[in-house]
Amino acid sequence: MSQKKVKSYRDLLIWRKAIELVKEVYLLTKKFPQSERFALSDQIRRAAVSIPLNIAEGQARQHSKEFRQFLYVALGSLAELDTGLTIAVELSYMSGNVVDARIIELRKMLNGLLSKLDTDH
Repeated sequence: MSQKKVKSYRDLLIWRKAIELVKEVYLLTKKFPQSERFALSDQIRRAAVSIPLNIAEGQARQHSKEFRQFLYVALGSLAELDTGLTIAVELSYMSGNVVDARIIELRKMLNGLLSKLDTDH
């Protein structure tokens, strides 16, 4: 079985799933109180956006070592997003972390990709 050669970050399922997560986060944070517009909401959005941005930048570097570094940054942003959403739940801005399954899936995918990159070199 041959694997399709990745020519662009746009070919990566993980990048597409991260983009979907960003869209969901934007819809969620639109419902936050106006007082959070430039506080928690903004921080959560920046963390979410950072995930596909780092996946894209890392893949575009064309070197496994650099790609791994950016994937670790994406993992950190994913943890930041998860924490921000947990705070939003605690403050009753939303009921339960409705994107929890996506966060778990992306975490597994990032760790899987990191493991693959570690075995490739």
